[in-house]
Amino acid sequence: MASLEELRKTRLEKLKLLKEAGMDPYPSKIHRTFCLGDAKKNFFEYEKSGQEVSLAGRIMAIRGQGAILFVVLYDGRGKFQAVFKKDQVEEKLFKLFTDAVDIGDFISVTGIFFTTQKGEQSLAVKTWTMATKAILPLPEKWHGIQDTDERYRKRYLDILMNEEIRDLLVKKSKFWDVTRSFMKDHGFLEVETPTLEVTTGGAEATPFKTHHNDYDLPVYLRISVGELWQKRLMAAGFPKTFEIGRIYRNEGSSPEHLQEFTNMEFYWSFADYEDGMELVREMYMRIAQEVFGTTKFTTRGHTFDLAHEWTKIDYTEEIKKQTGIDILKATDKEISKKLDSLKVKYEGTNRERLIDTLWKYCRKNISGPAFLVNHPLAVAPLAKTVSGKQVAQMFQPILAGSEVGRGYSELNDPVDQKERFEAQQKLVDAGDTEAMMADHEFVEMLEHGMPPTCGFGFGERLFAFLADKPTRELQMFPLMRPRE
Repeated sequence: MASLEELRKTRLEKLKLLKEAGMDPYPSKIHRTFCLGDAKKNFFEYEKSGQEVSLAGRIMAIRGQGAILFVVLYDGRGKFQAVFKKDQVEEKLFKLFTDAVDIGDFISVTGIFFTTQKGEQSLAVKTWTMATKAILPLPEKWHGIQDTDERYRKRYLDILMNEEIRDLLVKKSKFWDVTRSFMKDHGFLEVETPTLEVTTGGAEATPFKTHHNDYDLPVYLRISVGELWQKRLMAAGFPKTFEIGRIYRNEGSSPEHLQEFTNMEFYWSFADYEDGMELVREMYMRIAQEVFGTTKFTTRGHTFDLAHEWTKIDYTEEIKKQTGIDILKATDKEISKKLDSLKVKYEGTNRERLIDTLWKYCRKNISGPAFLVNHPLAVAPLAKTVSGKQVAQMFQPILAGSEVGRGYSELNDPVDQKERFEAQQKLVDAGDTEAMMADHEFVEMLEHGMPPTCGFGFGERLFAFLADKPTRELQMFPLMRPRE
């Protein structure tokens, strides 16, 4: 088998042949009557009239030899067969095609539509021209790129050769289209908030830090889709807002966690977390039905139906049921001991982290659909308190053993918020890189008054769960280390 460099050298020689024949291998424009997807729609009309048409695309296959060649073209909209017959194409053009053209090249072909004896819609080629000469070959058709690192590094080839991934990326785009339509149908205004922040807020995560040269100050890439900014818009009088955008978290990678991804967050004034749960259930069902055509899914070893009743799971009671630990009464030492006995790894010894780690052990046993409620205040620094209880007005949809969203009755008491920020700041000072930074200007906004508000957010992780694929697999271009 020829090496890649040998194949490259051969194709460079073919490039030279094209130029010597007077054919531009990289023209700025080529003939095309319509895309290949529309070729099939217009086939019978043009076949009947005998009118010439021009098609263009990348060559994905060449069959036959001698006097007749069958060439499969692909342009991202569809595939179509072009048939080269030696007695119908000018002799020097036919020879140039056989001598200088390879699978992977882009060409334009002009001819007449006809139906083959096997009933396949085709184009009988009269003339052709090069659109782009490829110097390197495509991966082998049936196996594609096998090495995962190479697939992600050469994602353009992986997408080209892997129809399943290509279709999923199209579905992912539709996933966000349906989400956007749903929010607008329910009266939410789409907004844009800053991605560079002086203090990060709205989540607990380690941010990416950079420097603003003009202002000469450190800034951070946002870790939420503008939570503290959208709440300011509630104070400004907007009743409903949402944003779909990229967020950045400088933390570990896993099949379900990335450093850069897309999230959606909405904020709804004069609504609480009970209202939020109803809206989210409706939204998830609409996304599932319109994007996947079903509400029933099997993923990560779990089976669930979004059309079934969504049960409410009490955070404290579920942990107690599965582990015997009452997190409202247990000491940090007791929780640590239980984690050790369960062989669960954990970092840090502050109470918030210990409780969250214990919950993550328990959630894997819940298929859903369900809403996790009654979170301890320690893990919900931006949520209102349930009246008479030390738990938060917070909810999280649970599917396939994991949370796929988070919502609150948002805290709008400035005194309470200031105290919670101060508690988070102590964690920051103690070295907790994921604790929330204090935002004193946000507290000042609350002092001016923010209406009762429900906020909720979810990310592309939901799509990955419904598609039953790792989140990284569904990134169009995953971040890769540079080659050494």
